[in-house]
Parts: sequence; structure tokens; C-alpha cells
Amino acid sequence: MKILIVGGGSAGWMTAATLESQFPNYKISLIESKNISTVGVGESTITQITDWMRLLKIKDKDFVKHVDGSYKLSIKFTDFYKKGEAFHYPFGRPALAQTRSETNDWWFKKMLHPKTPHSDYADCTYPLQMAYVNQNKFDINEVQRAYHFDATKFGLWLKNNYCKKIKHIVDDVVSIEQDENGITSLNNKYKADLYIDCTGFKSLLLDKTLKEPFESYSDMLPNDSAWATKIQYKNKEKELVPYTNCTAIENGWVWNIPLWSRIGTGYVYSSRFVDDETALKQFKKHLGQEELEFKKIKMRVGIHNRLWVKNVVAIGLSAGFIEPLESNGLYTVHEFLTKLVLNLQRDKISQWDRDNFNYQCKHMFKEFSEFVGLHYALSHRDDTEYWKHCLNKTWENTLINLEHRAFSGFKETVYNRTYNFIYPSSTGVHCIAAGMHWAPINKTSLIKHGGFNEETLEKEFKGCITNLNVRKESCKQLVKEKPSLFSVLKNVHK
Repeated sequence: MKILIVGGGSAGWMTAATLESQFPNYKISLIESKNISTVGVGESTITQITDWMRLLKIKDKDFVKHVDGSYKLSIKFTDFYKKGEAFHYPFGRPALAQTRSETNDWWFKKMLHPKTPHSDYADCTYPLQMAYVNQNKFDINEVQRAYHFDATKFGLWLKNNYCKKIKHIVDDVVSIEQDENGITSLNNKYKADLYIDCTGFKSLLLDKTLKEPFESYSDMLPNDSAWATKIQYKNKEKELVPYTNCTAIENGWVWNIPLWSRIGTGYVYSSRFVDDETALKQFKKHLGQEELEFKKIKMRVGIHNRLWVKNVVAIGLSAGFIEPLESNGLYTVHEFLTKLVLNLQRDKISQWDRDNFNYQCKHMFKEFSEFVGLHYALSHRDDTEYWKHCLNKTWENTLINLEHRAFSGFKETVYNRTYNFIYPSSTGVHCIAAGMHWAPINKTSLIKHGGFNEETLEKEFKGCITNLNVRKESCKQLVKEKPSLFSVLKNVHK
């Protein structure tokens, strides 16, 4: 099979590296223009990228030092629920001691001790991970991690180390020829059996050429713009933290991604509520810095109806984009690629394979978009028109109708909270809900539906609550002797 990848960047070279590793006998080419610039402000990932890296046999020691990399153990959300509050969404599976009401013990701690801060949820439920986060420590053998890195450098590193058989073409695509079966050539000379669109928001093949309809998610996720820049460390040892910080401000939120040499930051906002120049002023005020180079990014939020149409597959932004919250940019790239690999392993591609790929990718995308929407739906901020919109909009009509198995879906969350007194432990919903003060239980519901007696509630869960506190303190003490993230990375980058 002959495959032509159109577009470079992180999506293009991740695609090239994946296909070369899995299909060494395929003739694979990548065409990219020398005139395309990248944002290059830092990329934040989530833990699923480690599955993709295992597929390619990529090891930390091989790439982190080449991509200005650092480690990420959690996502911190500051001022999302209201100003002055912050909470973490740590990686990994929660350390739960299940009770007979089928929810985890922290909710009983909060119910019986109301002054417990909501940020304590992560500390108790992910005690080891949060011990590392809170003390700015790191041990690659003990914690589930993702990465912060320079996405441009990551793409180039893949190109130089995992794409040695890829034919690299530097040329502008000035014409695209097609017939009833799809694309036949580019510039009347570059031909392939399968074309992979990695042209970003431009979506040159899927959108511009094949005219595949685009489904906008703007009603649920109104953020469509960003200002991005790079800032230098003032106190690197202190500011180099093992998490992405997301801070809600007037008309959206600001990301803060600490790489080894500098910090990537950007302001994601909705043009419905603020113009670009005012947004830039808000961003500068937040940073407390004026003399920086800022780059404006326009985002198209949503996904095409189909991602594999005829002989064209879209990967990355050309397929769809949710918004940067929860670091889904590269997430969709490596997750769509793993699904593409499964379908390309068949002898001959049928329409069933295309339909199957489209279903899997869209279902995952919709599920994740609902999860991102949850961060806004549960906010209680009302200090600007933007946050009033999130607080008062009707979500029921804009949320995607997912199947019942998709437990991270908003409607499934409502169902489980109302009828089962639980948030599924395998998703991040419980972390966001805890941080946003949306508890699955209260005394009334437990007495009415859970078979508990008000007089015996505290006695019933006293031991469980004690165990939470003991476990949290034990992990805290264990991590004290571990090396700092700064010292680990200093050794990596030497």
C-alpha cells in the first residue's frame, strides 16, 4: 500500500512514525510546506500517550531530554468553581475502600465533617500521586505520568528517529485531483492509495476538497480563540511543577505548562464574549508582563461527520478539536492512530472498516467533549457575562446523547449520582464533581434510599474516615525522602 501523509507538525510526524513502526512494508511519504509555522508554546499530554509510546517502543530516557520535556502527574483547576478555590485531577486509578453504599469513603468524610475542603478529595483518593504533586517530587517507578514538552521539537525528534524510511517531500500543495473514488493525486504527481490529512484546522483534504460536513460543538463549548506565549522562569526549582495549571479568568481560562527551559502559557476564550484585543489585555494583566511575543490562535470546535471518507483519513485538528482543556490536542491524535492501525491490519479495506473507524473515533470524541463541558456546567461563577452564560445555559439540549456504557457522559453522571450514589471510579468525573462541590450523597438520600440510620452514620463510617487520613499521612511521609522533580530533570537534561 502507498500512503501519503499531507502535513507535518506533531500530528503528521506522529502519524508517520506510527505507520512506519506498524507497517514496515508500506510505501509511506509525507509532504509538507516549508512555509507553515507552528505555535510552539508547549504541549500538555494525558496518560494515554504512554500506551501509544509503548506501541512504538519509545522510552522516556530516549526522548524527554530532546523535547524540552518534563513530567506531569495531575491537572490543577484554579478559580473554576469560584474565585479562591483550586482542586486537582490526578492521574491513575483512585485508591478506594468501597463501602456498602457503593461510593468511596471521602464523600462520607465531607458529609460528616463539612469544613473539609473539596481539594482534600484528591489528597485522600489519590494519596500517593498527590503526595508527589504537593511536595513537587518525582519517582518514575511509583507514579502514573504524562508529559509536558515542546510539540515542535517532539515532531522533529520523531522525524529524525522513527521515520527513517519515510519519503519526505517539501512542497506546497497547489492542486488536488479527485474522482468518484476519492483523491487521485496532489499537484498532478504525488499519488497514493490512502491520503492522511494532517493539515490542521485548514483540513485541506477532508474539508476543503471532499466537503465533508462539520458538526460544531460551539453551543456546548463556546471557546474558539486563544493568545499564546512563552515566559521564563523566575524561580525554576519552585515553578517547575509536575502538573498543568488551568486558571479561570474573565472570559475563559489560562493554561500554564512548565517545560524544562521555560513555561508555555495561553489564554483560551470565547469571541462571543470578548474581542481579541480586550482578551490580550486581560491575558497581559493576568501574567503581569507586557513585553512578550503573543500569537493568536483561532480554533474550530467540533468534528466532521466522518473522518475516513473514500481514500482520505483525517488525523488531528483536521478531523476535529474540542478545546485545550484536559489536554486533548495530542490525545485525539494518538487515540485515532491506534484505531487506524487496527483497521489497516486487515488485508483489504472495506466500507465496514471505514464505518467502524468513524464510529469509534466519534464516540470517543463526543464522550470527551461532554467531560470537558462538565468543567463549565458545574461552575458557580457569575462575575462576568461569560460565566453567567455557563451558569444559566440549558445543558440538556446541547449534551451529546451517549450510550449508557459511556460513563463519563454528563447524563450518565446525573443518573449515577441520583440513583446509585456514586461516580464511576474509572473516570475523571468524580474528581471534577468533587472540586465543583457536586456531591453524590447527602444524609437525606442515604436515609431514604441507602438504608442508613442518621444516629449511626458517623459510627458506621468513623473507621473508613480514619483510614483515609492515615493513608494520606503515610504517603506524605513516604514521599518526603524522594528526589524533587527539578533534581530528576536536571539529571535527565544534563
